[in-house]
Amino acid sequence: MKAKLVLENGVEFTGESFGAEGETTGEVVFNTSLTGYQEILTDPSYAGQIVTMTYPLIGNYGVNAEDLESVRPQVAGFVVKEYSEFPSNFRSTGSLGDWLAPHSIIGIEGIDTRKLTKIIRTVGAMRGILSTADLTTAELLARVKRSPEMTGLDLAAKVTTHEPYHWNSIDRTPFALQPQITNDPGRYKVVVYDYGVKHNILRRLASYGCDLTVVPASFPAEDVLAMKPDGIFLSNGPGDPAAVRYGIANIGKLIGKRPMFGICLGHQLLALALGGKTFKLKFGHRGANHPVKNLRTGAIEITSQNHGFAVDPNALDPKSIEITHVNLNDHTNEGFRHRTLPMFTVQYHPEASPGPHDSDYLFADFATLMASA
Repeated sequence: MKAKLVLENGVEFTGESFGAEGETTGEVVFNTSLTGYQEILTDPSYAGQIVTMTYPLIGNYGVNAEDLESVRPQVAGFVVKEYSEFPSNFRSTGSLGDWLAPHSIIGIEGIDTRKLTKIIRTVGAMRGILSTADLTTAELLARVKRSPEMTGLDLAAKVTTHEPYHWNSIDRTPFALQPQITNDPGRYKVVVYDYGVKHNILRRLASYGCDLTVVPASFPAEDVLAMKPDGIFLSNGPGDPAAVRYGIANIGKLIGKRPMFGICLGHQLLALALGGKTFKLKFGHRGANHPVKNLRTGAIEITSQNHGFAVDPNALDPKSIEITHVNLNDHTNEGFRHRTLPMFTVQYHPEASPGPHDSDYLFADFATLMASA
């Protein structure tokens, strides 16, 4: 079917649909990864967003049950240059379009994704509407302008687990990342705040000796401390961190009580709980090729990222906070640690599924921090 994407600035793109039919709105963003579309689609950090892939051919290796980062696709919509209807890969169990359709995810192909990416880079990420039902530009434009903006939007509450659950599963497939600490499984009892956690983050924590209890985003701090964990992990997630007020309040009550490791949204929430500030990036960081400098070691890490907001390093107290990582593309903050309390964060996704494995050492650092505490 014909499909149309209309941006809130009036620019429109017409192509062919795949996946589901219907209509959806969201913030239009782009991802520069060459592979890993299934992990991207199932990453809860993409909730509320229409994702554009800059790599031109998508769907060529199909989908499979092992590469899911959550139980279902999380994106609002999917935009590609060319969709491959007939996948070819020994791990494939079906086509991308056939998998998206029952989950009501609309895809559009055949548009100029280079032009769309340039618009986002120049103007900034903006709202868009993707439709196969109504191709009238004026009507679509009116509806997209009535849709919610990302600033001020709490999406963690929509993607978090409703009830606590236990996790100790480790990836034992032939494609599992090494090293893994399997000689002492469950050594560390860790509570994971689920703001939109990815399954492979849980697997990597488990592989470093962590026995995990995953709790909802609004789980009371007092109940976390009652579990007597060895550490607390603050996960990735979608939306505006400043809108997750309950998360900031709970983290504030936990500071200094247990070793803490935060990534992505968790990194931002910890910064806010420490009295810092966050701001919206023009078009965000999304891809598996972002260079980050570790200021403590001087090493350059190629990282997997997905976020539209960032921490203002100038709003953090330098007497208590050490900036540990910086983005080499735009010099934004990519991590910090407390000078006296056992906690540290990074802005990116250290488990990198898929993507580079340069930052896997951070899970070992967390285990070491818990052991010393």
